[in-house]
Amino acid sequence: MALSGPQKTVVQTVSVVVIMGGLAWASVPFYDWFCRVTGFGGVPQQVQAAGDEISDQTIKVRFDGSLNSGMPWTFKPVERQIEVRLGETALAFYEAHNPTDHPIAGQASYNVTPYSTGAYFDKIDCFCFTEQVLEPGETVQMPVSFYVDPEIVNDDDAKYVHTITLSYTFYEIDLPEGYASLDAETETDLN
Repeated sequence: MALSGPQKTVVQTVSVVVIMGGLAWASVPFYDWFCRVTGFGGVPQQVQAAGDEISDQTIKVRFDGSLNSGMPWTFKPVERQIEVRLGETALAFYEAHNPTDHPIAGQASYNVTPYSTGAYFDKIDCFCFTEQVLEPGETVQMPVSFYVDPEIVNDDDAKYVHTITLSYTFYEIDLPEGYASLDAETETDLN
């Protein structure tokens, strides 16, 4: 059975809407994957271990910490800047504090600037890979282990960079399921 002109137009229009919706839905995970693989937009690389090559050349790494609006924690780097040799594994700490009377879960987003260095800033381990839950009044120091790939000196856009800034922004997320029920029980016990 062949479709008439108006029916064919409706089918084509619905098909375009479905395809566009699917592309919109897939764009966020695809963009995230693309940034992580290429370092685009200053997204650092996640690696399992440091490389073998350590250069005598050094680079300064500055640390920045901020909070999304409405996030009640305090959050800051313990050290503002360090100098590391290219390829050398470094360890830095950020401090977070929950001044409230209830547990709060948070997740950190991150990037490096200048953006051209994202492909060479390799994180081995980071608090940003998982959600963080701070109890009322709790203060924690959270580590990030990283190195700057010596290949940065071969990149025309990045080889003259002398300072990289690693930035984190913490935002509030829902408490994990176990915490949410504990928080509800605590409130019930208090009333």
